[in-house]
Amino acid sequence: QVHLVESGGGLVQAGGSLRLSCAASGSIFSILTMSWYRQCPGKQRELVAVINSSSGTNYADSVKGRFAISRDAANNTVSLQMNSLKPEDTAVYYCNYNAYRPMRTYWGQGIQVTVSS
Repeated sequence: QVHLVESGGGLVQAGGSLRLSCAASGSIFSILTMSWYRQCPGKQRELVAVINSSSGTNYADSVKGRFAISRDAANNTVSLQMNSLKPEDTAVYYCNYNAYRPMRTYWGQGIQVTVSS
């Protein structure tokens, strides 16, 4: 069974930067979208950024201009560059792949990002 594995989280001061990466443990074909979600304690998981197979991107309003999502199609990896981090960015971040042949959704186990004020 293929799993997604996130890396790059940790503790950073407000105004700092982190880069998250996500890789699959095996081959995944026909990936439609790669996304990053986050979840704060007591809150619903929310979409942070998404990139499609044509490298089109979309971002949550709260991170526009600060975060950048990118993908390496050859290696099926996705990254999230997070700049000008704020304490409210503190959350567990999850990567997500949606494939269409066969249709299936993959999730990572989550990685903690903590931004101190």
